[in-house]
Amino acid sequence: MPTLHLTGEPDADRLLSENPLALLIGMLLDQQVPMETAFAGPEKLQTRLGSLDAAEIADADPERMVEIFRETPAIHRFPGSMAARVQQLCRAVADDWHGDAAAIWTEGNPDGPEVLKRLKALPGFGDQKAKIFVALLGKQYGLDATGWREAAGEYAEPGSFRSIADIVDHDSLLTVRAHKKAMKAAAKSAKA
Repeated sequence: MPTLHLTGEPDADRLLSENPLALLIGMLLDQQVPMETAFAGPEKLQTRLGSLDAAEIADADPERMVEIFRETPAIHRFPGSMAARVQQLCRAVADDWHGDAAAIWTEGNPDGPEVLKRLKALPGFGDQKAKIFVALLGKQYGLDATGWREAAGEYAEPGSFRSIADIVDHDSLLTVRAHKKAMKAAAKSAKA
């Protein structure tokens, strides 16, 4: 079993390492909040719900989910929309993958392009997010599917420090953050 170090919080990192659904939810939450905040979200969700089960989350009362997301410390800065997205994601995992998030990258022994395709079919997973997740699975979660590097594209490059897939400790977190900041500055400069 992998040992991930994405949040700096031992309980949150342990949950991400042991629970594929937690890792998938963390990836979904990784937008418009710091990476470590996003990936700490599943542990907060599990603590507040008492479990982390795809069907239970999908079937939960939407208003209750928003309150759970809003509770201090908030799971995400946009509790309403992100609670709904997590429920949609969990509905897909429950209905399409028998409640087993890992089945997305293990069922039928899929190759990298198939894993990417399956991820992109999930609510909230566009091309970039799916590629980053494939890279995370390949670099740190033990995915050895043929072609995963090609499917993940530039995120699979060793030592690239482009995304959450490259975070293994506090120093690598800072390096990834610096890379993202530089990319945003370059994009802003290109627009001007």
